[in-house]
Amino acid sequence: MAARDGDGWVECALGHRHWGLYGAAGLLAVHHDGAGVSHVLMQERAGWSHHGGTWGLPGGALDSHEDAVAGAFREAREEAGLDGDNLRIQGVYIDDHGGWSFHTVIAASPRLLDALPANDESVDLRWLTPGQIPDRPLHPGFAGSWPVIGRALDPVLVVLDAANIVGARAEHGWWRDRAGAAAKLVSEVGALGVSGVRALPAGLPALTRWFPRFTVVVEGAARDVAGVPGVPEVTVLSAPGSGDDAVVRAVRQAPEWEHVLVVTADRGLRERVVALGAEVTGPRWLLSQL
Repeated sequence: MAARDGDGWVECALGHRHWGLYGAAGLLAVHHDGAGVSHVLMQERAGWSHHGGTWGLPGGALDSHEDAVAGAFREAREEAGLDGDNLRIQGVYIDDHGGWSFHTVIAASPRLLDALPANDESVDLRWLTPGQIPDRPLHPGFAGSWPVIGRALDPVLVVLDAANIVGARAEHGWWRDRAGAAAKLVSEVGALGVSGVRALPAGLPALTRWFPRFTVVVEGAARDVAGVPGVPEVTVLSAPGSGDDAVVRAVRQAPEWEHVLVVTADRGLRERVVALGAEVTGPRWLLSQL
């Protein structure tokens, strides 16, 4: 396994030539300003490169030993001088051409990071709003993916009604140890915080894998359940009283640009959060991911 062993041309099942023997990946860094407007870091490709003069994402061929996230962050560092420590992964979209794929890694940026061409593959790097992107000559691959990934710029918050989910799971004896059952659920959600979820319910943008933030609302005998060490994507919210009220507060406090998905089968709670603009799904969706 050598660095740059993925460099080379390959032909996909559609008869197109692509750079990257093991596929390729690019980083879509997105920042939301105070008004909720998204800004995407775009790269103008050097004239000598494939589809030179077009605009797309910092990216390139994956090495044989790399996953998409590692490859996208490496390319962003090499081409734009970006430090991945400032970015939080939101999702991954795979554009499969049959035998060759491009992986778009969407990552949230806390600010408009300074980015300048770091090697001769880039001519310019600029933060553009979605409305400005179609005005540029776009790389054909990016142009083909933009209708999908352009809908996935906003992050996702998943709020879990833990008591309802534990009840729906109906494991033997859970009612005798509600705290233990909730702690098990939090631990499993912590694993999802690292690995991501395979798909979101209908109504939310379709990516190959999402990396949402999770808020797990616990109540009653489970109020003292702790979070997952080292997994900041998962927050445990202890309800001092009604768990339903705590779920509603979590929805209200989410940024306006964030997609909020509440997981519960409680009909009254569903009505309350839908009125606030949240999406709702039942526990079966979450349990199928665990």
